[in-house]
Amino acid sequence: FVLSGLTQSLQGQRILFVVFLLIYMVTMVGNLLIVVTVVVSPTLNAPMYFFLGNLSFMDAVYSTTVTPNMIIDLLYEKKTISFQACMSQLFLGHLFGGAEILLLVVMAYDRYVAICKPLHYLRIMNQRVCVLLLLLACVGGFLHALVHLVFVYNLPFCGPNVIDHFICDMYPLLKLACTDTYVIGLTVVANDGAICVVIFTVLLISYGVILHSLKNLSQEGRRKALSTCGSH
Repeated sequence: FVLSGLTQSLQGQRILFVVFLLIYMVTMVGNLLIVVTVVVSPTLNAPMYFFLGNLSFMDAVYSTTVTPNMIIDLLYEKKTISFQACMSQLFLGHLFGGAEILLLVVMAYDRYVAICKPLHYLRIMNQRVCVLLLLLACVGGFLHALVHLVFVYNLPFCGPNVIDHFICDMYPLLKLACTDTYVIGLTVVANDGAICVVIFTVLLISYGVILHSLKNLSQEGRRKALSTCGSH
């Protein structure tokens, strides 16, 4: 496949190369610093920091699935990617992106238990439960990515090969297939839309319940409770 990229201007590509390289470096350094801090600090062994460390790790890997290749492509006039590399980028991007989104729900549940059921927090959110919730987020991301890969992998690509994008993603690929992809497109919309809408709704409800429960706390208690959600 040939990627159209962000711009055809050579000067624009050079500027974008510097901008995105700096952003990528800051993203990686920031996320990896959080991961290292959580791992080496004995005082950060609470479930909240366990999830934050894993969220940062997922974000670092998610950024790496797309950004380095995009940055390198900005140095070349013709941007090409093999079919297998395209499928790998598509799968890994949705895998870690989906797992990251699901982990946000797990983190919201962790804050709900910590604030609304503080006396039972350590019993409910023990190490075994934390690892299980993390695995569930990863499995959810895997299933989400697998659905995309199954739909697009066996499509016939026999004509145009220019992807109107700077990465390999579902909709630009569907436009290149030599067959009717209307039903597949609807399924992709349902898959992505369900994750976005359902999880966004769950997050709103969970933090709404947390805020509602703060009415019964003192001013100092509210401040402490809200400060634990600040990292989110």
